[in-house]
Amino acid sequence: MTTPTLDVLVQPGDGYAGLVPAGGSFRIVDVAGNQAADTLIYDAGDLDNRYSAMDTIRKQGSAYLSTGSRLLSANLDLLATITDDTVGRHDTVGGACAQESNVVRYGIHTRHQHACRETFLRYGSAVGIGARQLGHNINFFMNVPLGAGGDLRFDDGHSAPGKYVELRAERDVILLISNCPQLNNPCNGWDPTPIQLLGWWS
Repeated sequence: MTTPTLDVLVQPGDGYAGLVPAGGSFRIVDVAGNQAADTLIYDAGDLDNRYSAMDTIRKQGSAYLSTGSRLLSANLDLLATITDDTVGRHDTVGGACAQESNVVRYGIHTRHQHACRETFLRYGSAVGIGARQLGHNINFFMNVPLGAGGDLRFDDGHSAPGKYVELRAERDVILLISNCPQLNNPCNGWDPTPIQLLGWWS
């Protein structure tokens, strides 16, 4: 590929919000391996028309995302397509960590640990996204096996250093990303690490 328009290194616990124009390509690189990149996608022309995990899962008939997955909004508009994936499977049902859910899952001692919801609110405010517009997210690189009874389990990831996932924007979209700081389950290998964001568009 040509020289990227965007090249940003995002540290764990930090985030990113930005516009990707229709036809643009956006790559998330798992720099050190076994890191979770929580991602929200919005129609840039209507922030209430945002990514829907339920509709995406229902339409594609799979609970996991990979190459060829069409990422739909609640209005069934196509926001983006996964065009390349060197990992093989990504989660969209496990949700994003929050201080409140950390307490429920891991105990009161986690109450003041930083979480993805705080990163979403911080970076979302700069592009007009508030708490009411936080919805379903994709956990790129995260391994959340689904049990036969519908139970979820947070397991070690399938990713490795340098693995990546790439999206094509099918309309102007805003990507809101939290590089997950979670320390209480193995989604980050118990050691959160940076991700790299690359983008190509004119």
